[in-house]
Amino acid sequence: MTLLEGRNLSIAFGGVHAVENVSLAVAKGELLGLIGPNGAGKTTLLRLLTGILPPDTGHVFFEGRDITRMPIHRRAQLGFALTHQIVRPFREMTLAENVMMAAAGEVTVRPWKALVAVNARRERERALGLLERLGIADGADKLARNVPLGYLKRMQAARALALNPRLLMLDEPLAGLNAAEATRLADLIVDLNAGGITIVLVEHNLGEVTRIARRLLVLHNGALLGEGEPRAVMARADVRDAYLGADVHA
Repeated sequence: MTLLEGRNLSIAFGGVHAVENVSLAVAKGELLGLIGPNGAGKTTLLRLLTGILPPDTGHVFFEGRDITRMPIHRRAQLGFALTHQIVRPFREMTLAENVMMAAAGEVTVRPWKALVAVNARRERERALGLLERLGIADGADKLARNVPLGYLKRMQAARALALNPRLLMLDEPLAGLNAAEATRLADLIVDLNAGGITIVLVEHNLGEVTRIARRLLVLHNGALLGEGEPRAVMARADVRDAYLGADVHA
């Protein structure tokens, strides 16, 4: 069953096509890797799918429903969640408090309910449980500005999970992590997918993305270059050329 579909998506900035006529389908329960060299259009494509950017042409469908013009908050209510390459926490709040902000979504979506909600115990328990699941419970009461990047990356994932997503889009979650941290977070992504969350993963760490993704899509200069089983895709000469350049490959 197709959960998310983009059809003929295009967007240009100043006459330059960042994404050009890209179509893709994400199956329910899939862990899809989206790769490509710098400037390929990967993050822009995620923003088109999540509604941060409206496409110049093309359509986005969720479970067969056209959501192209649906605002971001409505997509979040459908089960969309997106994490960013650069983590932007509330730096003067603890990791637990950062996650609690998302865990309280069911309350804050209704202003009248938020006005009378004075007990945040349930949200704190949920936040602590998610931080423990991601292996950073020991940092729950530390300010976000005082913890290392690896903790912030996993806190961001916990914050996304607090929204109870059906579709989780991760934009370079392994960027800036050392090898051990990257492997640990990649394994966690596999566990989340095994738990039923559909995941689209944008990643430059080719070793990890080819290890955990079931299928790869390759973007180059805003267009879809190829797709398929990870190792078969990475063995293609045109994919290697896109990363290294034809002269280097030769």
